[in-house]
Amino acid sequence: MAQLLDIPAGRLQADTLQGLLEEFASRDGTDYGLREASLEDKVSQLRQGLDSGALKLLYDAESEHWDLVDRERAEQWLAGEGA
Repeated sequence: MAQLLDIPAGRLQADTLQGLLEEFASRDGTDYGLREASLEDKVSQLRQGLDSGALKLLYDAESEHWDLVDRERAEQWLAGEGA
């Protein structure tokens, strides 16, 4: 069973958060709409999502994997529903 942790983005060093956002933005299958966006634009969108609370940064201590997910899904996973 996954042991998920909700990591507050503000607790990360700026360069660490930047690296995580860049890595996420460059993942295959990440969708940013109909038009192609620059890496800088994608990172900015992700940062805005974290700042607004629409996105959550989750870390799975068991697999040592992290992901950005929408707030609703994160809350379900943290409650043990469908992780």
